[in-house]
Amino acid sequence: METIVIVGGGAGGLELATRLGDTLGKSGHARVLLIDRTPGHFWKPLLHTVASGKCDPRVTQVEFAAQAAAHHFDFVQGDVLAVDRANRTIELAPRCSGGLEVQPRRSLPYDKLVLALGSVTNFFNVPGAADHVLTLENVNQAEAFRKRFVAACIQAGERKARGDHVQGQVHVVIVGGGATGVELAAELSHSARALAQYKVHALDPSRDVRISVIERGKFLLPHLHPRQSVRAARHLASLGIEVLTETVVASVAPHAVHDATGHAHRADLTLWAAGVEGPALCGTLGLPVNRINQIVVDAKLRASGDAAIYALGDCASYTCPVKGVVPPRAQVAHQQAVFLSDLLARRDVAEGAVFHYRDYGSLVSLGPLAAVGVLSGAVSGRRIQVSGATARLLYRLLYQKHLLALHGISRMAVHTLVDWLRAKLVPPVKLH
Repeated sequence: METIVIVGGGAGGLELATRLGDTLGKSGHARVLLIDRTPGHFWKPLLHTVASGKCDPRVTQVEFAAQAAAHHFDFVQGDVLAVDRANRTIELAPRCSGGLEVQPRRSLPYDKLVLALGSVTNFFNVPGAADHVLTLENVNQAEAFRKRFVAACIQAGERKARGDHVQGQVHVVIVGGGATGVELAAELSHSARALAQYKVHALDPSRDVRISVIERGKFLLPHLHPRQSVRAARHLASLGIEVLTETVVASVAPHAVHDATGHAHRADLTLWAAGVEGPALCGTLGLPVNRINQIVVDAKLRASGDAAIYALGDCASYTCPVKGVVPPRAQVAHQQAVFLSDLLARRDVAEGAVFHYRDYGSLVSLGPLAAVGVLSGAVSGRRIQVSGATARLLYRLLYQKHLLALHGISRMAVHTLVDWLRAKLVPPVKLH
């Protein structure tokens, strides 16, 4: 029996494992194995809601073991150390729990290997950035940011109560005006107000919680139409958020971000959301990578130089002959997972199959009540700008589409009902 190993349980990796499990795994034509260092999956585009306290990841996380049992694939929790391409094996690090080694270092064989490793933060060699900023690569980092933000608000409230109004403020600097930075800024503004409403801190959220977004380009959200970018900047400004475009970060200190003009921006917390690159493992495989360490793949998503290895999502670099470089976005990972599931499951169509990326547009949340974006017509390809309630509804449907791909209609409905009940019965943000 052929063994297909998928490394990485992000949006693309988990969807691919689910689809192949429902076809090859269920029929017994192949063993499908998913490897991830964590026990559960959280949809990465929603990490900003965890960082702001709006979302409890324990409610929405998909447990890999449960998903595997329901969809006929196997799951192994482990951290990949190396890939032996000559012998087609993967080496996993020892697994520890509570300071004890529960599983030794071990090797797993594969016939086909799919790398869905995601991405890590790209600091662009900015001095001090790697040492003094927080990032949003996973749930643990998002939770760490949330706890730091709540603690900073409480401490500043105590200082303000003692009469120190200068130190009785919280300054949050977000470096990067893309979707992650803009969405987090808007949600943090809402969270600061909710925390004040529930008396978690004694700050005036409109005056004492200062949020800044620094973007080196001319506009926020450079992947959108400039009109939508201006609209987003205007909405952030209405929330009291400082928007600094055409501002280059020169260095980062423990409590300040210095720009290229020499100005120091006070920062009790600095969140880096300025770019991504491929994980370190990508550069150790002996496969061609691009300048940001992504694995170069062909039109079948095969790694150059090894027909047994495929890559998808943020860790892969595919250049479309017509549209150019495919961006690292969730909809790309989804489309590549659908393509690879057909390619690996249906050998009769594999020879002529090539991946075609279709850009259906992009939506960006601006807090609980607003969103902006652009949609691409299914037939005409015409770009349609959307905002307001329509954009907000469409943004919410993106997550439902992801749940549909993983669970089907019935379980997606259950998840939707749970989320709705939680929104009605619990506070709008986590209070501790």
